[in-house]
Amino acid sequence: MTPDTSGADQAAPLHVQRDARGVVTLTLNDPARFNALGGEMLAALQQALDDVARDGSARVVVLAAQGKAFCAGHNLKEMAAHPDLAWYQRLFAQCSRVMLSIHQLPVPVIAQVQGMATAAGCQLVAQCDLAVAADHATFATSGIHYGLFCATPSVPLVRNVPAKRAMEMLLTGDFIDAPTALAQGLLNRVVPAANLSAEVEQLVQSILDKPRVAVAMGKALVYQQRELGMGAAYQLAGQTMAANMMDAAAQEGAQAFAEKRRPSWKA
Repeated sequence: MTPDTSGADQAAPLHVQRDARGVVTLTLNDPARFNALGGEMLAALQQALDDVARDGSARVVVLAAQGKAFCAGHNLKEMAAHPDLAWYQRLFAQCSRVMLSIHQLPVPVIAQVQGMATAAGCQLVAQCDLAVAADHATFATSGIHYGLFCATPSVPLVRNVPAKRAMEMLLTGDFIDAPTALAQGLLNRVVPAANLSAEVEQLVQSILDKPRVAVAMGKALVYQQRELGMGAAYQLAGQTMAANMMDAAAQEGAQAFAEKRRPSWKA
C-alpha cells in the first residue's frame, strides 16, 4: 500500500492513515535518523496501536516507512547520552509494550519493508504477523557489533526463524538479504521494490475478504497455543473452533458451503 500522507503533519515521526475499508497504515517518518525507535517514535506508535485496538471497525494494519531504511532500531547516540540504568529500563519497557501491542491487536499487522531493518527494526518486522519486503531489503540484529546483544529483538526472532539461524544473526550481527530472510521464515514474500505496495495490497484484500471475528480469534489462538504443550494446545484450539462456529459468520459460511454458493457476510 502506498501511504497517503496528504493533510498529515509532515514533521510528525509517524503518519497515520485510515481508509474506508478499515485499513490503517502507520508510516514511520523519521528518514534522517533511519526511523530509529526513540522515545517520541515509540510513543507515537503506542498511541496509534492503542487507537486501533479501540476501533471495532479496523480490519488490518500496515506498518510502512519513509526513506532508505525501514527502521534502524534504537538510536545508539541517544542511548550513549543517557548512561543511566533506569533510563535504559524505561526505554526497553516502552519498546516492549509497543511490540506486545502488535502481538495483542485483534487485527493482522503487515510489515511493508522497503529497506534496511536492523536490531529493534528487525524485531519490529519479526513481531508483525506478516511481512513483505522489497528484494533489496536487508536485515540484521547488529547490536553485538557495539557490545550489546540484541536481547529483546531475540524474542520474536526465535519465534520466526529456526534457533540456529537466529543465533547466527544474534551472535554475528551480520546482515542477511531479503531472499535469505524469506527462506528462513522472517518474511512471507519478497518482490521487486516497484511491486511492494501492490503485493501488500493483495494480502490486505485477501484478509478483508474474511470475517473479522474469525481473523481475530485465529490470531489470538495461534500465538497462545504456540506457548503451550501439545495437549493443552489442542484443547484450547478445539474450544476456539467451537466458539468460532457459534458465530454468525461461520454459520453463514457453513450454510453457503452446503448450498454451493459464496458466503455473504458483513465483516
